[in-house]
Amino acid sequence: MTPPTDEHGHAGEPTQDDEDGYRGPASLRLENRDAEPLEVEVTLRGHFEPLDGRYHWYGRVAVHAGLESALGGKKATGLLTTPHGEAVGELSDVDPWGRYRIVGTSTPPFAVGAGDELAETA
Repeated sequence: MTPPTDEHGHAGEPTQDDEDGYRGPASLRLENRDAEPLEVEVTLRGHFEPLDGRYHWYGRVAVHAGLESALGGKKATGLLTTPHGEAVGELSDVDPWGRYRIVGTSTPPFAVGAGDELAETA
């Protein structure tokens, strides 16, 4: 069965081939900026890194004129909020299509694997 999607065709759930991830709408509040949060589209995923004992999450923010206007290709820190949570990440590395990379460590702004499902039912 196909999960329901939003108006952009995103399920807002992990992709079929990546159970620890999220694709869909998010709110991005840039640190040290007085502007309102930006409503953006993101594609995120992550993994637990046993060498440092932390969860590393990363992804791309879809092209957004307000984000480009605010950053102009420079690095920034922001609070990313999805329907599943929020986390601070660093924006950097604009790709050739104008999408900013976002990375963070520890608790991601999306649900992660079976451990979260167990925690929610406890």
